[in-house]
Amino acid sequence: MDTTQIVLFTLLVYKLLLIGVGFWASRRTRDQGDFFIGGRGLGPVVAAISYSSSASSAWTLLGMSGLAYVVGVSALWLVVGSVLGMFVAWWWIAPRLMEHSRQHGQITLTDFILQGCEGGVRRALLWLCSLIIVTSFTLYVAAQFQGAGNTFASTFGLSMSSSIVTGALIIMVYTLLGGFWAVSVTDTIQGLLMAAAVLALPITALAAVGGWEGFITGLRAASTPQQLSLSAGNAGLLGLGVVLGGTAIGIGTFGQPHLLVRFMALRDRRALLQARWISLAWYLVVFGGMFFLGLVGHVLQAGIDNPENIFFVLTERLFPTALGAVILAAVLSAIMSTADSQLLVAASAIAHDLGLGRGNRARQMLASRLTIVALVLVAVLVAIYLPEKIFSRVLFAWVALGSAFGPLVFLRLAGCSLQPGAIFASVLTGFALAVVLAQSPLPMLVQRLLPFALAALVLWVGRVQPQDARRSVAPPPHSR
Repeated sequence: MDTTQIVLFTLLVYKLLLIGVGFWASRRTRDQGDFFIGGRGLGPVVAAISYSSSASSAWTLLGMSGLAYVVGVSALWLVVGSVLGMFVAWWWIAPRLMEHSRQHGQITLTDFILQGCEGGVRRALLWLCSLIIVTSFTLYVAAQFQGAGNTFASTFGLSMSSSIVTGALIIMVYTLLGGFWAVSVTDTIQGLLMAAAVLALPITALAAVGGWEGFITGLRAASTPQQLSLSAGNAGLLGLGVVLGGTAIGIGTFGQPHLLVRFMALRDRRALLQARWISLAWYLVVFGGMFFLGLVGHVLQAGIDNPENIFFVLTERLFPTALGAVILAAVLSAIMSTADSQLLVAASAIAHDLGLGRGNRARQMLASRLTIVALVLVAVLVAIYLPEKIFSRVLFAWVALGSAFGPLVFLRLAGCSLQPGAIFASVLTGFALAVVLAQSPLPMLVQRLLPFALAALVLWVGRVQPQDARRSVAPPPHSR
């Protein structure tokens, strides 16, 4: 059996397992509450690992390692920012959002945002939120399909178009079958596989360069002074900008609908308390491992045309074929564990939030599934005909969603009463500014922080004064 056959067999078994989970989950899916948040029955392990793997995607295994390969140790600040964002999300946002969404029967982030809004402002805000979610996630999912396409193309020699379509079809099938339960359970399986691969590959690569001493010596010899500097060779305010620009990626966590929905789906507070520690451990292993892999890859393998392929290059070089096939499956896991969650949230923005099929359970479920099919088709076309670097596309969508929704999530859960007009203006400001700045040559610090900060300022200025209390959008009862 040659290399391609072994890899194909491994992937076939793995994908059949995922589709089997989809069939199992379809028996537990009776209405939109089950389809989109699993009937609020998520346990600690599934919640933690599915959250973490959905947050990571192809950009962690491919983009993070590729970035560290190119820029060197200053990429560490992205790891720090990602872990800090996760910590704040699980320790501060999760308990408040879980309680609030249960009290008000909310099953999507848009439900949470629209609470207390009425009339024309509510309708305008509903369409704006749906547009932002669908647009951002279409680009996000297209990036995941590109990652799947890269994997299939590099392994089987398929064309990029055929590879993208193949990966997209697999993701679509099990998402259609079981909804949130299928997505969460398969994300957990995939997240565990990702963690195993992330442990195995950097450790093996470290041994290949001669241990810590060989790694440090080799890194110094192969790197420029800028690549060995935590500030990328900058001093003073420029150096501070590098640090803050990297860590600022964490604030995007607070506005990601596909992550926040995990908090809304948690079974109870005990599950929350256990899940937060599991998620923290996973983050440290996976993000730290991919950062280190990029550095050790810089020592082992110079002159790669596409740095985002360092994961594949080292896998092929360091592992026997059978084990390499399992690690290859881990890359597809990273891709699918994010794409399926994003498809589900984007579908909820159209089918649930916009009310397609309202009034009939069967029509609602059909509308949800047809929406997923349409979104897959659009994302495939974007991935094929509008290609872009995975890291760049994911980062744009991450910042856009975080800037649009993050300030509102934070301030409302902090107990602020907010005027509906200010909510609309904040969401629009955060998203529009993120889009504009993404096309500018401004530093990453500005692109990541300014949209979030200005959106938060709009909300703060528009918060309800005592004399305006009748027009307010009330805070969660527990935070008063």
